[in-house]
Amino acid sequence: MIRSLAELNALKDIAKAQMEGYEKQILICGGTGCTSSGSHKLYEKLQEEVRLHGLEEKVAVIKTGCFGLCALGPVMITQPDGCFYAHLEMDHIPEIIEKHIIGGQPIREYLYQETVQGDGILKYTQTPFYGSQERVVLRNCGVIAPDNINHYIARDGYQALARALLHMTADEIIKELEISGLKGRGGAGFPTYLKWTFTRNAKGDEKYVCCNADEGDPGAFMNRSVLEGDPHSVLEAMAIAGYVVGSHQGYIYVRAEYPIAVEHLNIAIAQARELGLLGKNILGTGFDFDIELRLGAGAFVCGEETALMRSIEGKRGEPRVRPPFPANQGLFEKPTLLNNVETYSVIPQILIKGGQWYAQYGPDGAKGTKVFALGGKINHTGLVEIPLGTTLRKVVEEIGGGIPGGKKFKAAQAGGPSGGCIPASLIDTPIEYASLKAVGSIVGSGGLIIMDEDTCMVDIAKFFLEFTIDESCGKCTACRIGMKRLLELLDKITSGKGEMEDLDRLEELAAHIQASSLCALGQTAPNPVLSTLRYFRDEYIAHITEKKCPAGVCKALLHYRINPDKCKGCTMCARVCPADAITGTVRNPHTIDTTKCIKCGACMEKCKFGAIEKK
Repeated sequence: MIRSLAELNALKDIAKAQMEGYEKQILICGGTGCTSSGSHKLYEKLQEEVRLHGLEEKVAVIKTGCFGLCALGPVMITQPDGCFYAHLEMDHIPEIIEKHIIGGQPIREYLYQETVQGDGILKYTQTPFYGSQERVVLRNCGVIAPDNINHYIARDGYQALARALLHMTADEIIKELEISGLKGRGGAGFPTYLKWTFTRNAKGDEKYVCCNADEGDPGAFMNRSVLEGDPHSVLEAMAIAGYVVGSHQGYIYVRAEYPIAVEHLNIAIAQARELGLLGKNILGTGFDFDIELRLGAGAFVCGEETALMRSIEGKRGEPRVRPPFPANQGLFEKPTLLNNVETYSVIPQILIKGGQWYAQYGPDGAKGTKVFALGGKINHTGLVEIPLGTTLRKVVEEIGGGIPGGKKFKAAQAGGPSGGCIPASLIDTPIEYASLKAVGSIVGSGGLIIMDEDTCMVDIAKFFLEFTIDESCGKCTACRIGMKRLLELLDKITSGKGEMEDLDRLEELAAHIQASSLCALGQTAPNPVLSTLRYFRDEYIAHITEKKCPAGVCKALLHYRINPDKCKGCTMCARVCPADAITGTVRNPHTIDTTKCIKCGACMEKCKFGAIEKK
């Protein structure tokens, strides 16, 4: 039990000495992505090999959080040499231990290939993917064991809480947040210091601090990765928030589909309680604060603050009218502070290093860094953290490694289903609040989906609209009915039955939904439709006037044919066709019966001669 700053610093010195006492560290990713690829078994094999060679006192095997380069999993880093192993397999482990860890010779064919430069090997931090990032939120992810509080303490963990409780007033903490320019990273981008101020000034005999870890955007996993890799940063920040606003109870609302995050949070809370960093009389200051988890069932609408609080209360998760805002009347009708995982995670560093340090990143009005889940048609899918103001081009071409297969970049969807598509012509747009708003998109919580030339933008609008329709709580008519009418118009267009007047109807209906919906889910749901209409109107027109999908995606407008000049009569297409729609004899051109063809594309995928064409 730690009851003073001196005791915390003593534990820090011990923990740091333990971590630095090993000659080598083997860091293996234990995040969801790598775990699904078997990294937990590799971790056990590494421990076994280290014991087999009697290296327990010299080599530490640490299961960490996400490294970020999820496309290469399972991944592993050796320190201090910074070698990055990718696509690891079980039979690689004994060889790596013997030749690299013991013999000092990294095995080049198992390394992340961008680190292999001629006769030399770069540290992973020198690659474009990592070298172009600023890891502030992710500073501990991939570096520490998230289930060991000593690892967090060794890297200045809970120092910010001690400084806040022992040396700072609530007003001084809020001032540092104001200087930092930190805005909420959950999507709205509201200044953090103002939200804390409002809750602090609210009248109430009891107040609450909540953390939004619901994260329902398709393809988004920023919050999940922070909770998996660095859970104590969120606990520490929530305790600081409790001190500032006058709360003694916190709740983390996390979706149940994040089992590793939930496990690590439970472990972290138990460890912090055991050391007296949560609970009664924290650090001997008389301040009490504790945290409980509440598991969500995966409803996207529960990412909205009032719906989230209703869900914590055990009620149906649906938004309510604001005002009153949660700062005055939130959880259990009491004043409540709500921030998301990423917002909380940087606050301990801001208090240790100062608001001015954080404000060095990003332009005016968009200070700091932002974590993005980079997905879609991009070589380096994964988690990236960049200073706000970094251009989309740098993210796509440098950090993301470009588009696979030599395809052309077509668009990026920022902000998930609430965001908008940014076309290739605007690839030099800075990624920050004002710039993205100007082009019809948003920063959002951090989803960034990359699309190539084979993407149908009308189909993309349909995809996101289908998602928001499924996730709507149905409380307000504009959202419940309006979005279904929008989807009907899109279905009509993609099935070849659209009319030019439908484009005007889409825009008019979208405007009504934006203006009339109760919460941000409905207000932003038309964004993908409006942004694709704005930048890719020609594709909509082609669907309507030419009855053609330029990207060859919409099945109703698609026709497969076999080019007789290229067909060699190998019969492969006929053999894989599930509808028996292809006929022909050996060594003679085949034909497709369009009345039978189900447009699955199996024939085109298997044809080795490029004879099958989509029209």
